Amino acid sequence: MNPYDLLIGPFAEFDFMRRALVGVLALAAGAGPVGVLLMLRRMSLTGDAMAHAILPGAAVGFLAAGLNLFAMTIGGLVAGFAVALGAGAVARATQMKEDAALAAFYLVSLALGVLLVSLRGSNVDLLHVLFGTVLALDDATLLLIVGIASLTLVVLALVWRPLVLECVDPGFLRSVSRAGAPSHLVFLALVVLNLVGGFHALGTLLAVGLMMLPAATARFWVRDLTAMIIAASLIAAASGVVGLLVSYHSGAPSGPAIILVAGLAYALSVLVGPVGGLLPRFMPRRHLEA
Repeated sequence: MNPYDLLIGPFAEFDFMRRALVGVLALAAGAGPVGVLLMLRRMSLTGDAMAHAILPGAAVGFLAAGLNLFAMTIGGLVAGFAVALGAGAVARATQMKEDAALAAFYLVSLALGVLLVSLRGSNVDLLHVLFGTVLALDDATLLLIVGIASLTLVVLALVWRPLVLECVDPGFLRSVSRAGAPSHLVFLALVVLNLVGGFHALGTLLAVGLMMLPAATARFWVRDLTAMIIAASLIAAASGVVGLLVSYHSGAPSGPAIILVAGLAYALSVLVGPVGGLLPRFMPRRHLEA
C-alpha cells in the first residue's frame, strides 16, 4: 500500500472520515488546554468523574427526544453542572472531601444513566452513548464541537492570569484578588462544555481520554506551561488522526482506537520523555550536570 492510500486516501475519498477529522481536531484544540490545567490543579480524576456525571442528563434527553443533539446536549450540561455544584456543596457542608463526594456522585450518575438508556433504547443506543460515534458526526454536531472549542480558547484567553495563578498559588490569589472563585467556576464550566462536546464524538466513557492523556504525555516533554498546552493539543490532534486511520484500515472501533493511540503515546513518554521519563532518569549524566 502506497503512502497516499495509507495516510491521505481515507480522508480524500470519504466524507465521514473528513467530518471525523474535523471533529477530533476541534476536540484537541479545546480539550488540550483544559486537560493541562486540570492536571496542574491535581483534578485529573475530577475530569473523569465529570465525564460520567453528564450521562444521566444525556440519557434523559435521549428518553425525551431520542438521539437528538439539542436534547442530549442540554441534558448533559444540566447534569454536569448539577453534579459539580452538588459535590462542592456536600464537601463544604460535611466533613467529606470533594474528591470522595465526586466519586460517589459519578458512580451513581453512571449507573443511573445506563439504566435510563436501557429502559427505552437498544444495545446499539447504549453503545452510542457510552462510546460515541465519531465516524457519524453530522453538521450540527460538528458545529457544536467547533463552537465549544472556539469558546474555550476565547474564555481561556480572557481569564488566563487568574487560572494560572490559582494553579501555582491559590492562597496568594485569594489575598490579592477576588477573581479566584469566579475563575474557578468558569473553568469548571469549560470542563463540562468540553466533556459534552467529547461525549457526542467519543461517548461518556472515553470523552475524558482525549483531554487527560495528551496533557499527561506533554508533561514528560516540556516544562513551560504554554509549551505544554501546545504540545498537549498537538498530541491530541495526532492521536485523533492516527486513531482514525487505524480504525479505517483495521476495522476497529474509532473511539477506542483514538484513545489507545493516545495511551501508547503516554506509555512511550513515560519511558523516554526527557522531563521525568524512566530512561533519562537512569542514564548517566555528565559531571556536575543538573
